[in-house]
Amino acid sequence: MAKPENNSKSLESWIWDAACSIRGAKDAPKYKDYILPLIFTKRLCDVFDDELNRIAAEVGSRSKAFQLVKLDWHKAKDKKKAMVRFFLPLIPDNPDEPVWAVIRKRSKNDSEQVGEGERVTSHMRAIAKENPLLQGIIDRVDFNATTHGQRDLDDDRLSNLIEAISTKRLGLKDVEPDIIGKSYEYLIRKFAEGGGQSAGEFYTPKEVGMIMAKVMDAEPGMEVYDPCCGSGGLLIKCEIAMEEKMSLRSKSKYAPLKLFGQEYIADTWAMANMNMIIHDMEGEIEIGDTFKNPKFRRNGRLRTFDRVVANPMWNQDWFTEKDYDNDEFDRFPSGAGFPGKSSADWGWVQHMHASLNDKGRAAVVLDTGAASRGSGNAGTNKEKSVRQWFADNDLIESVLYLPENLFYNTSAPGIVLFLNKAKPKDRQGKVLLVNASRIFDKGDPKNYIPDDGISCIADALLHWKEEDKFSRIVEHNELKKNDYNISPSRYIHTGEAETYRPIAEIVAELEAIEAEARETDAALKEILGKIGF
Repeated sequence: MAKPENNSKSLESWIWDAACSIRGAKDAPKYKDYILPLIFTKRLCDVFDDELNRIAAEVGSRSKAFQLVKLDWHKAKDKKKAMVRFFLPLIPDNPDEPVWAVIRKRSKNDSEQVGEGERVTSHMRAIAKENPLLQGIIDRVDFNATTHGQRDLDDDRLSNLIEAISTKRLGLKDVEPDIIGKSYEYLIRKFAEGGGQSAGEFYTPKEVGMIMAKVMDAEPGMEVYDPCCGSGGLLIKCEIAMEEKMSLRSKSKYAPLKLFGQEYIADTWAMANMNMIIHDMEGEIEIGDTFKNPKFRRNGRLRTFDRVVANPMWNQDWFTEKDYDNDEFDRFPSGAGFPGKSSADWGWVQHMHASLNDKGRAAVVLDTGAASRGSGNAGTNKEKSVRQWFADNDLIESVLYLPENLFYNTSAPGIVLFLNKAKPKDRQGKVLLVNASRIFDKGDPKNYIPDDGISCIADALLHWKEEDKFSRIVEHNELKKNDYNISPSRYIHTGEAETYRPIAEIVAELEAIEAEARETDAALKEILGKIGF
């Protein structure tokens, strides 16, 4: 007998139990590409049921409501003006049954039984076919997929997963969008915990995202962009932070943010779209390599935004000097340009700067080495030259040094660089540095910044508050004296014992020096070869 829906368990507990129903908590992250679309579809089904019930109350029956909605959907040229946001072509045998029952129901006739995986895949593709916004998002997963002749997710485990998801209703009256959105983010975070090196490709710790969002301080109606958006968490947090600010102002009517993102990995792009919809937020998420082919353009140039936020993969080393020299969008200005083969960190910063309008602001998460590599070295370091260009043009507003072991694909601390193309007069010629390396609680498996720590850090960055062993305003002349090292740990010591720079930062800098030496050796060998040595 099927288990009844049970709304007594917390949504986070339910959503994780459903994920673990396949093979347990340890293996759950391996199946995220199956689990996320099914939970997303459960939400769509339950909301569609609520909309059908509302219309049925007016027209007399769910059967009539379904026919009316179907006719309206197919006649509507603009789906945003249709009676329902999404149309689900799932018709239960009994029209009074929930539409999710169609996905839940297995065939009773074993001789004609279609496999569970094939059946669910067909339903997902039928839903996507009716809904342009969902195409490529929920229909990209094959629940019947095999590897070397063996099913990746066999029918029994798929059935168990569907039954686990069936135990909770996710309709309009059951769960508010922000609640299910938070729970969906919770599930993504849980997958990241077990995701190893791949986790950083789709998830930024929520406390880092909230600090960035609070400091970005977006106003209603602003356009916010993430060039490597992963699962869309940073964009969503900017909307949440704006809504919290409006609530404090006792405002109930205001325009939402306009959210834009681009993501290279197809599965992650799909995850971002699902995440946006399940949060009841509308965004435009493009797919493709932002560095080589940015999708957001206007009149042949890069489109610009009010706010830009990002956590690009650190130290990408697969872009060449030609990628910078051949750029069509003037992203890499003379004097900055190519930051070196060993790391594209400052290449991403340059892309974000080029994507800002005249009053725009940005926040980007980088490896700590990006703040200091090349400073104090003999000769000219390309990353240092780019840092100098940003400092000399007074674009750096502040730098935040994060605690270690926050990120899911590294134990390194990381920094957040904040840019402002319209710094207020009293901040010009200066940079605020914040060393938050000690503001964290121990967690399992990762450390985290508690809520009061998020507020403290964001408040200091927003209002340029100086505090001993925590934050300091530094004049540009001092940056210049320190060879354009902008790492807060260089200027702010958090305790008596901390008189040396963090080991992770030193190791990162040594690796960059070695990589630069290898590049120099290779160039020298090429020159000597051409002249016959």
